[in-house]
Amino acid sequence: MVIRQKSVVKIRMSASASSHSRCDVTTRDVSLTIDEPEERGGTNLGFSPTETAFAALCGCTNTIGHKCAAKLGIDIGNLDFEMEVDFDRRGVLLMEEVEVPFKAIRLEVTASGPATEEELRQVAKETEKYCAVSKLYRNAGTSVEIRWTK
Repeated sequence: MVIRQKSVVKIRMSASASSHSRCDVTTRDVSLTIDEPEERGGTNLGFSPTETAFAALCGCTNTIGHKCAAKLGIDIGNLDFEMEVDFDRRGVLLMEEVEVPFKAIRLEVTASGPATEEELRQVAKETEKYCAVSKLYRNAGTSVEIRWTK
């Protein structure tokens, strides 16, 4: 018997905000604290909302990258990430509405496995097709540059 995965699912989350900056979010049986740094009036117990959104790109690139590598039969080993974001903060500072607040994201992905540079290019190309978070940023107008290296 073949089990078919649903192609569209509902994701349910709940959240409780205990202050102006802290929000505890739960999904499945795990939780995440989103907070602001102390200099912005938070308690620094978690990533800020925007940092959480940026971290999601690393997580999605990791997961989808490994799925694509496995499908291609390429051993990429473990991945390390370095990210730099050009963030126009005028919107979050309530100065003016900013249509594309995340101007550019540059993500360096370093693979520890034996994959060649050419194989990493293949994995990167496939990952770009399927990573939902990078598509979210690109479709919102953010310039996204992801570079894979050994």
